[in-house]
Amino acid sequence: MTTTDLTDVSGDTPTLRLFALLELIAGKDRFVSLQSLVDETSLPKPTVHRMLQQLEAAGLLVRQGDNRQYGTGARLRRLAENVLLNATQHGARHGVLRDLVDELGEACNVTALSGNEVIYLDRVETPEPLRFALHPGSRVPVHCSASGKMLLSQFGPAQRRKLLAHAPLRRHTDKTITDLDALEAELKDVRAKGYAIDDEEFLPGLVCAAVLVPTSAGRSNMCVAVQAPTMRLTPDKALRLLPALHRAAAAMGRIETEGAAP
Repeated sequence: MTTTDLTDVSGDTPTLRLFALLELIAGKDRFVSLQSLVDETSLPKPTVHRMLQQLEAAGLLVRQGDNRQYGTGARLRRLAENVLLNATQHGARHGVLRDLVDELGEACNVTALSGNEVIYLDRVETPEPLRFALHPGSRVPVHCSASGKMLLSQFGPAQRRKLLAHAPLRRHTDKTITDLDALEAELKDVRAKGYAIDDEEFLPGLVCAAVLVPTSAGRSNMCVAVQAPTMRLTPDKALRLLPALHRAAAAMGRIETEGAAP
């Protein structure tokens, strides 16, 4: 999407103009102010203010602590999650995931960032009798999951701290990273390597590896991951599965951007 597209909030109806403004705000990686939106859209200040009030009243936007900046509201985030969970591309994406499970023999899932949690968009179970019970719609902590660390690695340090400051880094196992500075160092390493490992950081006995699903928009909000009990998967073995994960992620990236099967 071009800059011209982003700043064009015209529309044939008031509803479409509201949607265009909402789309503009949702595309930002920061909070926005009334004046910044006026400057960007060239709309009259009273008009933008009225539109923001309508979106806030609908629960689609929420004002931040200083009451001068706006961010996406819970209703809009739920809508985004439902779109991801029930996207028309789900069938093709699920097919890629099933093929990946057939190749690796372990459970694989597709995840996305939702607030300070990771939500499972899709999952295919392993045929092995010993498995961890997770399903589409499940949520896991962002700071101690492979997908969470992978997604967080795309943010800058200030953005990460703002996101993580709203909830303590809860300790789930002896290996959970609960110190912000230590997590920051881990995320820099993740970003450099292009993959993330959860070595029993969320659940005892569970190892997981995740990579980003590439996107033409820059930052990705989707990961593909494999997970298994430690008796079948170790961090070293997980590294050998990365080529298959990257191939599946690339196929899913094509599905998301082109709307076609790989």
